[in-house]
Amino acid sequence: MHVVYPGSFDPFTNGHLDVVSRASRLFDRVTVAVLYNPDKLKSFMFSVGERIQIIREAVAELPNVEVDSFDGLLADYMRQKKARIIVKGLRAVSDYEYELQMAHLNRQLNPEVETLFIMAATRWSFISSSMVKEIARHGGDVSRFVPPATYRALRAHFGNEQES
Repeated sequence: MHVVYPGSFDPFTNGHLDVVSRASRLFDRVTVAVLYNPDKLKSFMFSVGERIQIIREAVAELPNVEVDSFDGLLADYMRQKKARIIVKGLRAVSDYEYELQMAHLNRQLNPEVETLFIMAATRWSFISSSMVKEIARHGGDVSRFVPPATYRALRAHFGNEQES
């Protein structure tokens, strides 16, 4: 079965990698789908191409995982990919409230689609892309929160401030 794990992944964290790894053990094929949203280009730290490259490197050892990008409605992308399950990671109740609304909307837009929630591993449940960006922006060491590819990209983005 083919599933899609959508998100902005800006930047890709160990929490994201954990969800992808676990999904890859449950399903035959996982597509990590990076959102391209032209309305939010200025708010993204990395371009879609950079995020795809970072994620591809991070998931290189997972043979049934591919990385792609999409714009527009996720429900339409699911039809295009002929996938019927959306995988979403949950860290806290606040994530659930938002993701539950999205799951219901996607189901209304594409009745063939189900959403599967994977709880974040406890060790990554407090990590968010926003927090990682904030720590990195201020020169903090984020190496334990992100895969090596993300860490290198953050160091390049902010200069060598990230060296520990």
